[in-house]
Amino acid sequence: MKITNLLRFSIACLLFHVVFFLLVTMTINSPLSFAETKNRTPQYVGSLVCKGCHKDVYDSFMTYARKSRSFSSIERVKKGLTEEEIKGCYSCHTTGYGKPGGFVSLEKTPQLKNAGCEVCHGPGEFHVKTKDPQYIKRHMTKEDCEVCHTTERVRAFRYKPMIHGGAH
Repeated sequence: MKITNLLRFSIACLLFHVVFFLLVTMTINSPLSFAETKNRTPQYVGSLVCKGCHKDVYDSFMTYARKSRSFSSIERVKKGLTEEEIKGCYSCHTTGYGKPGGFVSLEKTPQLKNAGCEVCHGPGEFHVKTKDPQYIKRHMTKEDCEVCHTTERVRAFRYKPMIHGGAH
C-alpha cells in the first residue's frame, strides 16, 4: 500500500513539473512585439528560467546566496504571526510580491517563493523572450539593496548585507 501511494505521489510530481516546464516554455517562446513592450509591464518568470542562459551565475546564486532560500525564513518564524504579519515578510523574502505578475502564494506562484534574480534585476519576461539586455537591470546601486536592507531591518534581524559584494 505504501509503495502505491509513493508511486502516485511521484507521478503527480512528475506531471506537475512537466506541465510547469511546458507553460514556461510556451511563455518564453511566444513572439514579442515592440508594441507589447511599450504597452504592458513585463511579468516575473522565476530564477529557474534564468538558468538556461546563465547557468554558472544561477548555480553560484543557488549555492551561496542566502536569499535563494529566503522563504524558509518565513516558514521558520510564521508560527505565532498573523496572516498580515506574514504577508509583511513577502516583499523582501519573495520575488515581486505586490507587483504585477509577482508572488501571490505558494499554490499560485511557487516559482517566485524565494527572493530570486528578478528582485534585483527586475521582471525578466521581456529579457528572456528577446535576449536583449536592455530589458533587465544590470548595474545595481546601493539604493536597490536598501529597499529591503534598511538600517532598521539590519539591526532587527542582525544580518550583514553584501551591498557591493554581489549576490552571485
